[in-house]
Amino acid sequence: MDGNIHSSKVLWYGIAFSLAFVVLIWVTGAYWLEPPTFADPKLGVAMWYHWQLSEPTIWTKVSAWLFYLGHQFSIWYLIWRAQMGKLRYTSALHWENIAALGANAFCITLHLVQTQVWYDGLAADTPEWTSQASVIVVLLAILIMENQRRGLVFGAKAPFMKDAGQALRKYHGYYFSWAIIYTFWYHPMEYTSGHLLGFVYMFLLLLQSSLFFTRMYVNPYWTIVQEISVVIHAVIVALMNTDGWSRFLTGFLGLFVITQMHGLGLSRATRWFIGLAYIGLLAIVYSRPGTNNVIEAMMIPAFELAAVFILSLVVFIITRLVALRSRQLVQI
Repeated sequence: MDGNIHSSKVLWYGIAFSLAFVVLIWVTGAYWLEPPTFADPKLGVAMWYHWQLSEPTIWTKVSAWLFYLGHQFSIWYLIWRAQMGKLRYTSALHWENIAALGANAFCITLHLVQTQVWYDGLAADTPEWTSQASVIVVLLAILIMENQRRGLVFGAKAPFMKDAGQALRKYHGYYFSWAIIYTFWYHPMEYTSGHLLGFVYMFLLLLQSSLFFTRMYVNPYWTIVQEISVVIHAVIVALMNTDGWSRFLTGFLGLFVITQMHGLGLSRATRWFIGLAYIGLLAIVYSRPGTNNVIEAMMIPAFELAAVFILSLVVFIITRLVALRSRQLVQI
């Protein structure tokens, strides 16, 4: 069943909901949440997540895992239902989109209640790198899927990624859903600036994941907003914890200049202007006393482009093994 609700209107309503809910997190955290006692860092743990209780109970763990699994499987079911129904991309919402929006809104509210009552998220049981790595792989997969449309380096396509891109376009929803929802339930709804910006980003990704098989899901301007939003979050978190903000600012913006802006239909003059503006930014950032070498600006683009090659190879091998296994079963 297709609805008459236009996906572009829902997008703006969803953005408004996301911003309003972040304000609610701040209010409840600042005025209602009693400051908990946090666990001391464990020896030998390189990436220690600070926001976890010193004395968790069985219910702090059960609540986080139970609500996470309910959220996860409900969205997976809706994605599966949409694929089995062979839905087409339309401007209006499908029933599955409405259900996904409702499920995500309900679980966002549920997570706030869970934080107020039990606090701990999945961080109490899983290492921090798993949350960060899951989102990094999402960003890499987007680069692979978009390769055929916008290219990988200054508009030039990487032909060897074509098969991997096709496979990811078909099945990425299940992985993306897991990465987003797992990361969402990893963190308690704290009201630090880093958490609030992170939850805005998560809300936008949850909104995007609810719009599958609609025109807005593949709208290049909306998708690029989500890709570059990581810049703000990464820079703010770096300012809170370290002095490496310049690496994240120039690195992620460098990736935008090298890859992402070439899918927006910008004129050559506009792209040259953006490229020169980026060079000017590099000159300003790295002319300050005490800054690292400008070469660090290329660390993130270099890592992501190298990792994209590895991920595309892994996806290619998996798809070939699955295809080979399927042929063997048919012969049997």
